[in-house]
Amino acid sequence: MQQRFMIAGAFLLAAILAAAFPAAADDAPEKKMVTVSGQEVEEIMPGILAGYLSEDERLDSKRFVPPAPAEGSARQALDDAWSEAMLKLKDSPRWEIATRDAAYFPGAADTFSCALGIRISEDTTPALYLLLWRSLSDIGLATYTAKNAYARERPFMANGAPVCTPEIQEGMRKDGSYPSGHTAYGWGWALILTELAPDRAEELLARGRAYGESRNVCNVHWYSDVVAGRMVGAGAVARLHAEPEFVAAMDAAREEIAEARKAGRTPTRDCALEASVLTPSP
Repeated sequence: MQQRFMIAGAFLLAAILAAAFPAAADDAPEKKMVTVSGQEVEEIMPGILAGYLSEDERLDSKRFVPPAPAEGSARQALDDAWSEAMLKLKDSPRWEIATRDAAYFPGAADTFSCALGIRISEDTTPALYLLLWRSLSDIGLATYTAKNAYARERPFMANGAPVCTPEIQEGMRKDGSYPSGHTAYGWGWALILTELAPDRAEELLARGRAYGESRNVCNVHWYSDVVAGRMVGAGAVARLHAEPEFVAAMDAAREEIAEARKAGRTPTRDCALEASVLTPSP
């Protein structure tokens, strides 16, 4: 079941298609259900599960995210300087982690394992795994009204330098850079996990920050894209707390984390290496 969701860029390309070719109501396909963590969940696009909010309830980011930096502005100057610094990390251990951070589900589930102190997977933490996957839709897709409105070009389109995921580079050319969708749900996950495990708050928030910065390292987002992505992520998580189903999922995940700790289900990643590489960027 998991293998077919490992295609790189499934979330990105599905979102691009959805934005570019919205289906008419009469042409809408029948709901497709998949089994994840023992539960039947609707798959709204390839590799994307239905979240806790309906499409109409999802945040409209263009209403609260300011316009992208204008050419020649101080904000763009900062973006240019930050981008130049990030390009120096190509082929470094930080580049390798940034490439790993670009993955979608199921690979993305394990991203916060070291910061949380337990292994996150469908087998070991099924409720948490499903919570993260479903909330990805509510948080990540909330960036698209702003993305489509501002239609900002990505850094690699300006500097011509390599990216971490060349296999989906052409698709990214058609997908607005601002705000960063990866950053939105990465920061949203950091906030969700901080609420579930407050004793690990600093580690989780640091990992959430680094997750967004990985998009700078990969040369696919500007610094201001990441900042705006965090804004959308925080807003979407706040909105999710008004949904009873999300609150119930949080409760189940909280209990599961406690059980996993008692069972000693520690991460399988090299956490010492990750911690040494993911130091604050200059």
